[in-house]
Amino acid sequence: MSLKVAVVQAAPVAFDTARSLEKALRSIEAANGAELIVFPEAFLGGYPKGMDFGARVGSRSAEGRKWFRRYFEGAVDVPGRETESLGEAARAQGAWVVMGVIERDGGTLYCTALMFSPQGELAGKHRKLMPTAMERIIWGFGDGSTMPVLDTEIGKLGAVICWENYMPLLRMAMYQKGIQLYCAPTVDDREIWISTMRHIAYEGRCFVMSACQFMRAGEFPDGTEIRGGSVIVGPLGQVLAGPVYGEECVLRAEIDLGEIAEAKYDLDVAGHYSRPDVFQLRVNEG
Repeated sequence: MSLKVAVVQAAPVAFDTARSLEKALRSIEAANGAELIVFPEAFLGGYPKGMDFGARVGSRSAEGRKWFRRYFEGAVDVPGRETESLGEAARAQGAWVVMGVIERDGGTLYCTALMFSPQGELAGKHRKLMPTAMERIIWGFGDGSTMPVLDTEIGKLGAVICWENYMPLLRMAMYQKGIQLYCAPTVDDREIWISTMRHIAYEGRCFVMSACQFMRAGEFPDGTEIRGGSVIVGPLGQVLAGPVYGEECVLRAEIDLGEIAEAKYDLDVAGHYSRPDVFQLRVNEG
């Protein structure tokens, strides 16, 4: 089956969810014709790269608490007004949309990937299981209850966020669910990230769509640059689009899901290459 996919490389407006949502809606419209549109990690709510929120071992500053309050107030409720708007945009384009958000639930924030159907429904979400380093100060931990691989009309769709992609067992859980459209929202702009995405595509025999933010230095207080590097990769590790650095853009590719069967001919890590008599993976999805 031939499928048109798009990856949005952009950044939100710092601490301004309303304007960030407007930018997201414009980007969805700009990806017109794509049946799957993937956005970066934390596109709504923002990724405050370079900020420390006044945290030190054993202490937190009053100023840092105020910055966290501002960050908290810019997060989104799921479901909520922002998700309704995103669902309407997905329905208008007739596309699946994978959107990175900072989700507010009670008094805790989560780094989350939302999946909207072409009918405008919020069909699934994944909360980042393992925030990295200082991210643990501002984000809670996801759990196994939000690890879906959706069986959709365009293929089996799921999302793994940023450095979760370095968790071998999480990748294996996705492979066991038969993922075909592996979405990797991120802010990792290093060159080695491209090697990681190519490895995952080759290992899992799936198509990988990695959307990275492009953010200029100073957009968040003391913030540093996020230079992009979004990429689309085929199931034999071949780069189909990107990487692009130093600018906002929309990457596009036309993919053929039939190529997954060709790739699994000699490597299916959840099938004939899995050796279940030796190895077993248990996943707690409760």
